[in-house]
Amino acid sequence: MLQDLCVADLSSGIKINGFPCKDTASVTQSDFFSQGLANPGLTNNTFGSLVTGANVMTIPGLNTLGVSLSRIDYAPGGLNPPHTHPRATEIVFVLEGTLDVGFLTTANRLISQSLKKGDVFAFPKGLVHFQKNNGNVPASVIAAFNSQLPGTQSLGATLFGSTPPVPDNVLAQAFQTSSGTVKHIKSKFQPKK
Repeated sequence: MLQDLCVADLSSGIKINGFPCKDTASVTQSDFFSQGLANPGLTNNTFGSLVTGANVMTIPGLNTLGVSLSRIDYAPGGLNPPHTHPRATEIVFVLEGTLDVGFLTTANRLISQSLKKGDVFAFPKGLVHFQKNNGNVPASVIAAFNSQLPGTQSLGATLFGSTPPVPDNVLAQAFQTSSGTVKHIKSKFQPKK
């Protein structure tokens, strides 16, 4: 770091790897504060989970600091589907409930663990990982990242819901299935109208 702080100027039109700093004279305590993780998120969606971020987009003071958090809430049976964070390692702390979690190495080896309240588990940067609440009660975690904006690529949405779309024949061959099956899966990932 070259200065004490660099609060993100999210309204700037300048494009750099990160965000330009706003004038230090206009920096306030609200640039470093959020109550966004205090309450459980609504999990009444397709996957039964909700990720609430506390990153540079919601706490501009995190710009250049290389750290952020998320709260992830899971309904009973809820899933944070297989995804990656291309810019960060993630570590989760279980606030309540139980979860089955895992990540896949580049050698296609599954490293998995069942977690309970108070447990901690790490997911290496860029590796595909997931969390599943197989319990009968809600679960929640606080996730920490070594990036102010870790990025997320959910595999299903990325492959089957991209714009423009990945060609059906590419996905059919990659998953050794028919184009009809690919079209059916894609229909599940289309934006809601």
